[in-house]
Amino acid sequence: MSTFIPSAKSIERRWHVIDAAGRSLGRVASLAAKVLQGKHKPIYTPYIDCGDHVIVVNAAQAVLTGQKEEQKLYRYHSGYEGGLREERAKDLRQRRPSRLMEEAIQGMLPKTTMGKQMYRKLNVYERADHPHVAQKPQSLEVE
Repeated sequence: MSTFIPSAKSIERRWHVIDAAGRSLGRVASLAAKVLQGKHKPIYTPYIDCGDHVIVVNAAQAVLTGQKEEQKLYRYHSGYEGGLREERAKDLRQRRPSRLMEEAIQGMLPKTTMGKQMYRKLNVYERADHPHVAQKPQSLEVE
């Protein structure tokens, strides 16, 4: 008996909605990363992108536990000498709240070309409304 290996064409992609209001940022991000990779499916294959699309709503209301709001730093570099910039989570939440969720989820995905492909299936919105109603997304609960 041979082992079943799915092909890229045979994978059925679904849409899922995760409500982040009042939930821990890390728990929402880990669930989203798992679904984007396809690890929730029985046909999961590490070298094939078999994940689903994920919509995260109410990203601005996700909670950071402990002192992370004041102490967590997000760093990025302009590419020029001395171009390292740092920003606290509190300031980033005021400026662009959805970026906190995007950074957390992207950090949990593989750092490969396939990881970038998985990241493209992520949609993060600050509020409860989203333009993907036509895709009939299913709701996912965060534990």
